[in-house]
Order: sequence, then structure tokens, then C-alpha cells
Amino acid sequence: MTTALAQPAAWEGTLPDSTPSVADARLYCEQLARSHYENFPVATVLLPKGLRPHFYAIYAYCRWADDLGDETGDPQRSLWLLDRWEEELRACYRGQGRHPVFVALAETVRARDIPVEPFLDLITAFRQDQIQTRYWNFDEVLGYCRYSANPVGRLVLYVCGYRDPELQRLSDFTCTALQLANFWQDVRRDYRIGRIYLPLDAMAHYGYSEDDLHALRFNPNFSALLRHLVERTWTLFRQGLPLAGRVDRRLAVDIELFSRGGMEILRSIERQNYDVLRRRPHLEKSQMMMLGASVLAAHLWPRRWRR
Repeated sequence: MTTALAQPAAWEGTLPDSTPSVADARLYCEQLARSHYENFPVATVLLPKGLRPHFYAIYAYCRWADDLGDETGDPQRSLWLLDRWEEELRACYRGQGRHPVFVALAETVRARDIPVEPFLDLITAFRQDQIQTRYWNFDEVLGYCRYSANPVGRLVLYVCGYRDPELQRLSDFTCTALQLANFWQDVRRDYRIGRIYLPLDAMAHYGYSEDDLHALRFNPNFSALLRHLVERTWTLFRQGLPLAGRVDRRLAVDIELFSRGGMEILRSIERQNYDVLRRRPHLEKSQMMMLGASVLAAHLWPRRWRR
């Protein structure tokens, strides 16, 4: 567990008696981000160096909130801790944050003029994880993505200086598609922690029950169900594709790496005939390297960076 917040009583111990300096807070966030390097956007190293502390602060915020929601093993405890996290967020926006994450984040939201809503939306998603484990239809799943995934893309746009609602809309398509691809990739893992993101009405339509899922039963019904969901996810990826062509090429690399990585997961699911129950689809390291090289070549060579 990243946060070491195993008990609500430990929360006060995470708030220092004296507020850390901005430099110390930024170092804390950078170390946290680098300690989870496999989850941190590798392509951010291509973005201007001055923006990296902002990405570290946002990542640290998300990492902590995620752990508070998922790592306590007790939904009520997680809800209590998420309430405390929101209190610190609001204090941050008043210039009164004490936690290192919020000391660093205060500099980010001030420098990049970021509204509080995306951060609050993420907390909403983590709270929802504690109280809702089933989704009746696809629209409900999309509603969850609106809080769990879309705010991240909007935060990236804010940090990079983009506030255009149309770019936010395109980002939402991409982020939702990425979240869905992760859901279809991790059906088995999510079920083992008590969550089903497969829409229940679609399961019923294709004749696949929760008992089938409990038995990890792969059959033509499940294949048809996941094919339907993957096709809907492809549509969202395609709707978000224009985003990369409308931002600075350095950010475009980041966006396209994520988009194409998500689309490769969908292709991997298709190659497995939609059997994600017996084998989790993933990208091999060689595939990731080839993907990265092709995206970099397309966007960076032989052009020079704008200064």
C-alpha cells in the first residue's frame, strides 16, 4: 500500500506539524511517481521540463486517492479517508493544504489555473467504487468513466495549456475508451475483488449469467457479449483520434501512445477470440517498444521541437 493508511486513526499522522516546503513537497511527489514508474506516463519525459512537477503532483494526488479507495479492505474506512482527502483538497484551494501532495498541488493549480472539479470527480469515482459493484447498462458504465477516467485527460490538457471544450470532448472519448479497454481486459481480476463492469442488461441479452462468470465459464455467449462491448469501445477510440492532431506534437506523442496502446489491447482481446477469462490479454514488451518507436517516428522525426 502506497499510503500506509491502514487505519483511519493514522490519517492525522500523515499531516505534518509544520507544512513542508514547496521544494520538499515536489520531491515527495516526484519520488512517489517514479516509484510507480510502470503506471506513470513515460511520454511525459518528452514534455517541457517545467511541466513535469505538475504531472508528478497530479499523479501523486491520484495515487493516494486510489489507495485510499482500494487498499484499506473496508469500504466504510475508505469512505472516511476519502472524505478527509476531499477536505485537504478544498484546503489546498484555499492555500491551506498541509499534506505534501497538496502543498505541491497548490502550486500546480495556481500556475496552470486548474479548476477543482476534475479532482473532485476523481474522488467521486473512488467513493462509487465503495458503494456500487454492478452496472445495469452501458450508460451506467459510461457514467462511471465520466468520473474515473475523463478527469485525468482534462487535467493533462489543463497542465499543457488547453482549455478548449472541443478538445476536452475528444479527450473524454479517449479516456473513456481506455477505461473500457481496461475493464474488458480485467474481467476476471475485477470479479475476484467483487466488481462487475460488464453491463448486466448486455449479459442478460447474450445469455451469460453471474453464475457463469463465477465459474469463469468461457462460451459462445461470453464471446458474443465481449465482442459487442469491444466494438462499442472501438467507436469511442475512433471518436477521440482527432485529438492528437490538434495539440502540440509533444503532447500528441503522449496521447497517441495511450490511444494506440488501448487499441492494441482490444486487438489482443480479439486475437484471443474474446477469451479474457482464462488468459489476461496484454502487450508484450516487444510490442510496446515497436509501438513507441512508430509513434515517435511519426510525430518527431525529422522535425525539431518548437521552443
